[in-house]
Amino acid sequence: VTGSNKGIGFAIVRSLCKKFDGHVYLTARDVGRGENAVKELEKEGLHPHFHQLDIEDTKSITALKDYLVEKYGGLDLLVNNAGIAYKTDSTAPFSEQAEVTLKCNYWGLLDVCKILFPILKPHARVVHLSSSLSFMSLAKCSAAKRSQLFSCQSVDELSHQMNLFVSDVKAGVHQAQGWPDMAYGVSKAGVTLLTPIQQNTFDKEEPGKDIVVNSCCPGYVATDMSSHMGFKTIDQGAVTPVYLALLPPNVESPRGEFLSECQVKALNEENVINYKTVLDLDM
Repeated sequence: VTGSNKGIGFAIVRSLCKKFDGHVYLTARDVGRGENAVKELEKEGLHPHFHQLDIEDTKSITALKDYLVEKYGGLDLLVNNAGIAYKTDSTAPFSEQAEVTLKCNYWGLLDVCKILFPILKPHARVVHLSSSLSFMSLAKCSAAKRSQLFSCQSVDELSHQMNLFVSDVKAGVHQAQGWPDMAYGVSKAGVTLLTPIQQNTFDKEEPGKDIVVNSCCPGYVATDMSSHMGFKTIDQGAVTPVYLALLPPNVESPRGEFLSECQVKALNEENVINYKTVLDLDM
C-alpha cells in the first residue's frame, strides 16, 4: 500500500492485515514515520511489514521491486494510495500546483505501475485511489477536451494529455484549451481514465493471468489532506479500496472500472455530462 503511514492508506493496511492471507507492506517516503505507523498497528495486535517507498523516485520503486522479487517472487496486491493535494487556500501559483500535483498523483503512480506490473502474480489485484473529483473535473472540461480525454486508447495518449494540461497552465492558456481550474481533479481524472486502458492491456497481453485493475473514490474522509473536514472516518474510507483489493479469482466485474461505495460508476461522457447537470443544480 503506497503512502500508508497515515490517513486512508494506514486504514487500508489495518484492514488488509485482518483480511488478507499474506504479508502486508506499509510503505512511506519517511522511514521514521513509516516505522512508527507499523508500531501503532502492532499495538492493535496486527503485524504489517515496512518498506521505504517514494513514488516520485524510480530508484526507490525499483528497490522495492527487487526486494519483493527476492523475498516473495512477485506481488499479489498493489494499492496505489499515495497522493498530494494543495489546500484550497494555498497561495502557490497554479502553474506550480499543476506540475507538482501531476508529478505525484499521475506520473508517480504511473512509474509505480511500470516498475511493479511486471512482477504481478496470477490473480493479482491493483487498486488506484482516485476521487469523484475526477468526474467533476471531466464535467468541467470543454466538450472538445473531454472528447479528447475519453478517446485516449493508450497510456502514451493519456500521458500526452496530462503533459498538455501542465504546459497549457504554464502558458496561461489552459482555460482557452478547455481545461478546468482543478489540478487535483485533473490528476485524478488521469488516474481514473488510466484504469480501463491498463485493464485492456492486461486482458490482451496476458488474458489467462486474471490481473484486475480498478480505481475508486474512498469518499470524503477526515484526513490531513481534507484538513479533517470529511464526514467519513479513515476506516470507512478504506472499505471500497479493500473490497477491490480482495476481489475473488476470475471475477467478471468489476474489471477496469471506477467505483464509489463499492458500486460501479460508469465512466463515459454521457455519465460525466449527467454528473455536470447534477453539479449545476447543486450550485
